[in-house]
Amino acid sequence: MKNIVTISVFLAIVAYSCGSIRFDMKGASFGNAKTCQVVYFENRADIVEPRLAAQMTDALKDKIQSNSPLRLVNSNADVTFECEITGYSTQSGQITAQNKAETDRLTITVKVKFTNMLDSEESYDKSFSRFSEATGGMDTAAEARAVEAIIPEIMEDIYNEAFAKW
Repeated sequence: MKNIVTISVFLAIVAYSCGSIRFDMKGASFGNAKTCQVVYFENRADIVEPRLAAQMTDALKDKIQSNSPLRLVNSNADVTFECEITGYSTQSGQITAQNKAETDRLTITVKVKFTNMLDSEESYDKSFSRFSEATGGMDTAAEARAVEAIIPEIMEDIYNEAFAKW
């Protein structure tokens, strides 16, 4: 017991004498950019989910507003996102003895053209794809849950590609 107290006191003194320990993971760099435009997502997938373009446009705007100092504008922005949904597909996984899919996979693919008017080397044109699996088949409720799981992941990928420098 005496050793535990001694070690605890020693660690407390060391931690106090070192000052505060700070971990800084600045994951985003905005350069001199002050404004951002998110053009409404176009849905060019073979299968069109009617609400998906609006959901994705809003999700990217929310991501930028909550994680950056950039102000959203409708034109003449320092940085612009032009996005289109190019893929929306479900694929059945392993089939059970009852000829039912054990798992189904929903995959969404988005093509993004990011333009940085202040630093063209930061611009990109790239596709992002994410999937979510549902056990027992992809009914309407499971598909909605899958979409809700995929959207934040794709938004994170888009945001990180544009602004994360680590």
